[in-house]
Amino acid sequence: MSTTTAVAIDSLSGMLPPLLVYLHGFNSSPGSHKARLLAEHLIADDYGCELLVPELPFSPVKAAARIDGLIASGKGRRVVLMGSSLGGYYATWAAQRYALPAVLINPAVYPYRLLRDYLGPQENPYTGERYVLEMSHMDTLEALEVGPLERPEQVFVLLQTGDETLNYREAVSRFQGSPQWIQPGGSHAFDNFVSTLPAALNFLGVRRR
Repeated sequence: MSTTTAVAIDSLSGMLPPLLVYLHGFNSSPGSHKARLLAEHLIADDYGCELLVPELPFSPVKAAARIDGLIASGKGRRVVLMGSSLGGYYATWAAQRYALPAVLINPAVYPYRLLRDYLGPQENPYTGERYVLEMSHMDTLEALEVGPLERPEQVFVLLQTGDETLNYREAVSRFQGSPQWIQPGGSHAFDNFVSTLPAALNFLGVRRR
């Protein structure tokens, strides 16, 4: 399932608006707090884009396939990415795979290490889905890891030093060649997320109409 913020075709250019794909984190959903804030901001400030927030399967193979399909559906349009936590890892993979610009929000750098502590039965608090996280999922995540970014300047990294889940220094090191916005304090949820959106959307080339 995906949530979509539909925006009309630009009447001046006759072109379809850019497609912004937001990728949520582990055990999250299109109904997550940041996804809703992003959708509300795009509407309130009348940005000329279409937002897609897919519900990513817990299986990395299926998640990657869903992302592939969404990007393919934007053929002929400009596609840009935004991803949070595990979604930031997927966005990094997709940005490298398709040469797309991306904004990463407290991204997971080594999720195949982090999520080993969560192996076993899981329940998504947003959807109620129950599943078993297995070591094979970690292997698949590691296989999706990309090497040094070919276009590091196309990735904008938003970090808060108070992230209680991830060590922000890993992302600082991983994305050395990319622009970074590092805020003291905060949390893994990324406090005051809306305040970063004008800069993030400007980086992605998403403009107000």
